Amino acid sequence: MASRTGCLSYFAIAAILATAALGGCGPATVPKDALILIEPTTEIRARQSRKYETLDEKAILIASNQLLQDLGFNLEESNLEVGLLVGSKDRTAVDGGQVIGKIFVAVMIGARVPIDKDQKIRVSVVTAPAGDKKSIVVRVTFQRLVWNDFGELWKVERLDAPELYTEFFEKLSKALFLEGQEVG
Repeated sequence: MASRTGCLSYFAIAAILATAALGGCGPATVPKDALILIEPTTEIRARQSRKYETLDEKAILIASNQLLQDLGFNLEESNLEVGLLVGSKDRTAVDGGQVIGKIFVAVMIGARVPIDKDQKIRVSVVTAPAGDKKSIVVRVTFQRLVWNDFGELWKVERLDAPELYTEFFEKLSKALFLEGQEVG
């Protein structure tokens, strides 16, 4: 009976300390700059979009699909009527630095910490007639989803590297030029 009372008092002390610790945090507030965009949306959209002087939206979508396949993407969804392509590719996300850090933490304090394991790179291509009714606007976006070694999705990121978009549009422009010249 005495040992049972001792356990209850340790439990009661732990509960009181936890309540005090949580109560001392104060009300949660959103930082003032949390909703401020770091880079203007128009700059991001400009990097992700190009205008092509053609009205053949189907040819642009076909060339985009072939380009995505050349880049290793698997087509998941396509709708030519609304001008949409969605694809993805799976890759490893293992980073040597994270592995070393995980081992260090495990040796030093015996804790298991999650690290990046698998990732899925997603891409979407959307086409639409431009306002001038003489051209088609193509917008491409890339996203990265990362799962940790516990099997949990723990990162979802927009990929914004300018060279990623530059490379995509250079290759698409070349494909459209060659198609227009009927060079295969």
